[in-house]
Amino acid sequence: MLKWLITVIVALALLGALTPLLARLGLGRLPGDLRVQRDGREYYVPFSSTLLLSLLLTLLVFLFT
Repeated sequence: MLKWLITVIVALALLGALTPLLARLGLGRLPGDLRVQRDGREYYVPFSSTLLLSLLLTLLVFLFT
């Protein structure tokens, strides 16, 4: 259980650090990514970007194992 918790924390930290780079590459602005502004707040749901990153990571794991 502790290994998974550490893995999730490291993955979230890496994703947070790589967010500006990924935004410059166009992730977050793909068709299917939702951005809603309401009551002075902005809500963001990156459906397409999440699917694309999941596919890429799955391919990398498949190739290296």
